[in-house]
Order: sequence, then C-alpha cells, then structure tokens
Amino acid sequence: MKPFRSVNARVAVLDRADVDTDQIIPKQFLKRIERTGYGEFLFFDWMKQPDFELRRPEYAGAGILLTGRNFGSGSSREHAAWALQEYGFEAVIAPSFGDIFRTNALKIGLVPVVLPEQDVETLMRAVAGGGSLTVDLEAQQVSAPGDLVVPFEFEPFARESLLQGLDDIALTLKREQAITDYERSHAAPVKTTALPV
Repeated sequence: MKPFRSVNARVAVLDRADVDTDQIIPKQFLKRIERTGYGEFLFFDWMKQPDFELRRPEYAGAGILLTGRNFGSGSSREHAAWALQEYGFEAVIAPSFGDIFRTNALKIGLVPVVLPEQDVETLMRAVAGGGSLTVDLEAQQVSAPGDLVVPFEFEPFARESLLQGLDDIALTLKREQAITDYERSHAAPVKTTALPV
C-alpha cells in the first residue's frame, strides 16, 4: 500500500444517501480471484443511465468522491473499495460510511473522510459544475476554492497506517523480530515434524 499524505484532485459529486455495496459493485462481478479488474464495473447498473452523475464530462478523471450519508452500507464485499480505488478515487468524503466498507477502504489506502452533513453540502456547492478539493490527511483538513477549509477527525492508528503506507501485512512484518524471538523462546507443545505411525 502506498503512503497517503494528501491529494488535490477533481471531485465527482454523487449526492445520494444509502449507496450500498451492491450498487457500487454488483454481485455478478465478484467471481474473480484477483484484486484487480473491478474499476470498469463500478456502479455498473447506474452507469447505463445517461444522466448518471459519474458520466458527466466534468467528473472525468476525478480522484475524490463526494457523496451522501451511509455510503458503502450493505454487504461486506471488499470488492466495493477495490472498484472505487481502481476507478481512480483516492478519497471518499461522506457524512457517514458503512462500518465494514470503511474498514475495507482503510486496508487498501482508500481514505474515507467523515464530515458533518452540512459541511458536505457546502463542499458540494463549492465544486458544483466541476472543481477540485484537497484532502490533507497530515493536516486533517479538506480545502476548497475560495479559502474554504474544513477540519476532520481521523482515528490515530488508521491515520498513522495510511501516512506510512502500512497495510495489515506490513504492520505485522514490523514486528517480525519480536515474533521470531517469541517463537524461539517457546517450545512447540507438540512435535510438528513428527508423522503419525
């Protein structure tokens, strides 16, 4: 996972509440065993609609998704976070997230920023018709054109992991020596190399 400190990017506005993971990546695309190839299927059913927000030309190449409350609710599919990231989003800003979606996003370096609904609406107006925002995880703030700065809270452990680019495996490997020392100092309760006769 690459470190995330800040991103300045075009914003796509999806002003909808309760967007669940089945809408983000429908179930028929969950048959792959790889973690790649999901971006092209993001919002698959909605993308067929000519007036769907993400089809607007001003949102092409957006790196930040600004959306409504309870984003990523529903089933626990980690593919939803994978699809968003592969599509090009580095951060998602919403008043609230589904708990499992938020956890899955953090594990891959997709930054879920929670802001009060009023602040999300203010940012939506600030970038209406196309615009950019900066999500700064180091400073814990979102900034918009016109000197608009909105601070946000972020759980310290998750923030530090994102800043350093440490996923679960990398966090475990940081303790590799301690794990090795422990295993050497504690004999196995059974002989693991013995085969039953």
